[in-house]
Amino acid sequence: MRKEVIVGASVATVATVVVAGVLLARWKKRDERRWRQTQRILRRFARDCATPVPKLWHVAFDLVSDMQTSLSDQSQTDFVMLPSYTSSLPNGNEEGLYYGVNLREDNFLLLSARLRGKHEPITDLQREEVDIPTEVISGSLKELFDFIALKLAVFISTKTKTDPIAPKGKLGFTVSFPLLEGPAAAASNKNVIRWKSFSVNDAVGKELAHEVNEALGKHGIDLRVSALVDATLGDLAGGRYYNRESVAAVTLGLATNAVYVESAQLSPNAGESKLGEMVIDMQWGNFNTPHLPITEFDTALDSESSNPGCRMFEKLIGGIYLGEVVRRVLLKMARETAIFGESVPAKLKTPYTLRSPDMAAMHQDTSENRDAVHEKLLEIFGIGYTSPAVREVVAEICDVVAERGARLAGACIVGIMKKRGRINDKKSLVIIEGGLYEHYRVFRNYLHSSVWEMLGSELSDNVLIEHSHGGSGAGAIFVAAAHSQCEEDDAISPSFVAAAAATTVDDDDDMDDRKFMAAAGTLNDDDEPSEWKDDDHMETASWRGDQVDSIAETTDQSDEDDE
Repeated sequence: MRKEVIVGASVATVATVVVAGVLLARWKKRDERRWRQTQRILRRFARDCATPVPKLWHVAFDLVSDMQTSLSDQSQTDFVMLPSYTSSLPNGNEEGLYYGVNLREDNFLLLSARLRGKHEPITDLQREEVDIPTEVISGSLKELFDFIALKLAVFISTKTKTDPIAPKGKLGFTVSFPLLEGPAAAASNKNVIRWKSFSVNDAVGKELAHEVNEALGKHGIDLRVSALVDATLGDLAGGRYYNRESVAAVTLGLATNAVYVESAQLSPNAGESKLGEMVIDMQWGNFNTPHLPITEFDTALDSESSNPGCRMFEKLIGGIYLGEVVRRVLLKMARETAIFGESVPAKLKTPYTLRSPDMAAMHQDTSENRDAVHEKLLEIFGIGYTSPAVREVVAEICDVVAERGARLAGACIVGIMKKRGRINDKKSLVIIEGGLYEHYRVFRNYLHSSVWEMLGSELSDNVLIEHSHGGSGAGAIFVAAAHSQCEEDDAISPSFVAAAAATTVDDDDDMDDRKFMAAAGTLNDDDEPSEWKDDDHMETASWRGDQVDSIAETTDQSDEDDE
């Protein structure tokens, strides 16, 4: 009997082992199948996002074509640029202490700095960030301006010990328009500085400036605002102060925009102006072309956004969108290949939870086991365990998204220089501001390399790229310096008026909203989150280019092959 029991137990044990072996083999095959599917999703995504040089040139020339059409007849294109004359640019001879305000979505920067001429660096830079209370955000523009003036009065009294008032009493005022995507979207309807479309004439524009100046006077501030201008124009003003060859500025932060200097005679709006050049607010977030590498994830993001079909270029390069595309790819993998386990992490389903600083931290993690990737996945999505192989996949997705965005930005910078005819025989300086460029080292390097790859090695000194002078928001200082040269204190910036005049009025909005001259879709957000890890020193990049026209002779067939 004992022998039979032993034999039976042995048979049962063998059977259990066999069953376990079969199950393990099945699980192994299932995991291998899932991993192959993960790799297929990654490879297809990388292929759809690819930006070879021929495609970049197609994008650049499409931008040039749209720019030319917009300047000649805006009724023939959806890409509407906003012309303004260069009263907002300094000449480099302005000296003294200047003040600035940079208004953002739910906060503003107060700044003061001393300029000593174009041959000396900016000094005595003081900067203070002030959060706007909820009741002020949901109030009127008059209340907002009053709050800004109150904080400015305190700032002047505490930060400035001597010579407290700027020459000729000018205050630079730049506006970084708020985002209408992500967490901020829910509160946008209650935000007095929310983005809208308005029709504004000169009288209303002067009334708006008058209200700002009334608030300044109420609090005993002997400063006056001549203009409210786009923050990217402020960055261009900073570049022009130090270098006459500064011909363009780009914002690469949570959102994006570009401005550049154009010959005034090329604009149908130049009229009888005697100014030889003007600043063009490109609104390049609105740029679109069939050559943009748009994936299924971008299409889904666009369809679920607050502005479907609009601002496609921004949705490919803006910091608010980069992390969201990464999240969508990870979500597809989680659902189809169980890359994070049998159940999809709940937090992974929430849009706009992955921010560009977190994406940069994962992307730039050089540790052997990608420890930063593990930490961010746990912190943001609650994903507790991931293998080193999975972490590597996450980093690769970040790389694909960042490379695409940076190279497209570089291509459009080349397009601007091509439009201005400044590649073959003229030096040009492009000023870039924003957290993506300043703090995201890999993104910055991809942008530089795209310009170099497009232009080659023969014209190395003709396109220079520099970080903005003074950092985030400092453009307001240079705007103040430029306006100190203006004779009429109450003049309103043509850029702001022209921008607003290109839009329409919503009759249901109150008068305060009508007075806020927001321009069509600019989303310049220099207020990058503080968690950026990369503090590398910013360097000037110069890039060579060979015979552009010969490089540009790419065929449609080559582009199709790349796709």
